Amino acid sequence: MVSFNSLLAGTLLIVSLSLRSAAFPYGHQFVRGVNLAGWLVLEPWITPSLFENTGNDQIVDEWTFAQYQDTDTALSVLKNHWDTFITEDDFSQIAKAGLNLVRIPIGYWAFEPGQGEPYIDGQLPYLQNATVWARNHGLQIIIDLHGAPGSQNGYDSSGQRLSSPQWHTNQANVDRTEAIIVQIAELFVGDQDVVSAIEPLNDPAGYMGEEVLKVVRQYYQNSYGLIRNEQPNGALVLLHDAFQEPHYWSGFETPPQAEDVAMDTHSYQIFNDQVGRTFEQHTQAACELSSTFSQFNLWVIVGEWTPAYTDCAKYLNGRGIGARYDGSYPGSTSVGSCEGMTGTGDTFSQDYKTNLAKYWDAQTITFEKSTKGWVQRTWKTESAHEWSYQAGLQYGWIPPDASHHNYPQICGGT
Repeated sequence: MVSFNSLLAGTLLIVSLSLRSAAFPYGHQFVRGVNLAGWLVLEPWITPSLFENTGNDQIVDEWTFAQYQDTDTALSVLKNHWDTFITEDDFSQIAKAGLNLVRIPIGYWAFEPGQGEPYIDGQLPYLQNATVWARNHGLQIIIDLHGAPGSQNGYDSSGQRLSSPQWHTNQANVDRTEAIIVQIAELFVGDQDVVSAIEPLNDPAGYMGEEVLKVVRQYYQNSYGLIRNEQPNGALVLLHDAFQEPHYWSGFETPPQAEDVAMDTHSYQIFNDQVGRTFEQHTQAACELSSTFSQFNLWVIVGEWTPAYTDCAKYLNGRGIGARYDGSYPGSTSVGSCEGMTGTGDTFSQDYKTNLAKYWDAQTITFEKSTKGWVQRTWKTESAHEWSYQAGLQYGWIPPDASHHNYPQICGGT
């Protein structure tokens, strides 16, 4: 691993809370937030130019971004990206839009320089800058460990795209991850006024079965203890649901055994055969999510979701991999053409922007009726504007105030 620090002379959340965590009154103040995806962990679909400009099709994630390029070249590109993709002005815009929280994905390599892996570190000073910017603009932060050693899911968003995740197969990977959680809790113990939640692991591949789930459960218990050891009255501990149904986690990490615990799940209708639904079916399904949320006996916040109702965004399923919607994804059957369904907002038809607005409203109205909040993915993209909160504000399918709705009766309400 190449160290950059030395060169700088820079869903559903199922919440169980006590009121002693006073940085942000989760459950009492509604959460409206955005993910700052693609900033401190590269994702090809968010910034395709960073990958295409390499001229190397083997570069598909942050691991290969460093592995298959000259180190100085990769470092220069990364530094410019960190400096410019998200700045304090973005935090200002986010706050002015009526949002109160940002979720910041970051990879383990930001905390472990010099481990013999190809990653380039240097992200940590930018995460520390984010705490200052959040404080300046009245925003809260979720620090989200998005990538773990060996990859917890094999997704490019974990830093390393693999055919099968390896994190759970080696205790050394888990031990390294736990050590990073201690670092995060220690580093931000003085920033609890803004860093109000720590997510020990994003998207662990629980769908692979008990071999993964037993490791995840133990890791969650350990990480809770490690965070509480550093921050007895501090940040919420957010636990991703590992793609399991609500009943799987019934009674897990609840009071009195645990306090200030939340569970994060991601609400999408595009990464399976649900992508074949009509727009009306997508909207109806969003409006009916209340019946799912009602199964929980704890507070719920949707931690990742999108107004996009196709997977057409370039590289969304991985660089060099197509979309289910148009049948270019291996093994998929075409639903329709991706033409006009992704790109920049100025190319979208008025009908499409209207649909994005309706779907955004259907989801947020449902979330606000039956949960304690939401965090949209994501704030900014180079070109997949159907996913971008910032572009939604610019082109009008997201209202200028996050608490407002363009179609307040979309789910049949008054």
